[in-house]
Amino acid sequence: MTDTTSVIQVQVNDKPVRCPEGQSLTALLTMLEMPLQATAVALNDDIVVRSEWDSTLLNTGDRIALFQAIAGG
Repeated sequence: MTDTTSVIQVQVNDKPVRCPEGQSLTALLTMLEMPLQATAVALNDDIVVRSEWDSTLLNTGDRIALFQAIAGG
């Protein structure tokens, strides 16, 4: 992040995370090194479908819940 980029704070699985203002969900997941194919996302208690991750921009105070698919029985 450069000095000209505003930084916001969001909550990811109840932990504070700082990211650039206007960052998309896809960029956040990439920053957090989450596997994109096996992850489900809820933003402020609403599920966000994968096709909307690029166009969903984060705002200060957003609550993001990340879920990973787990194989097994």
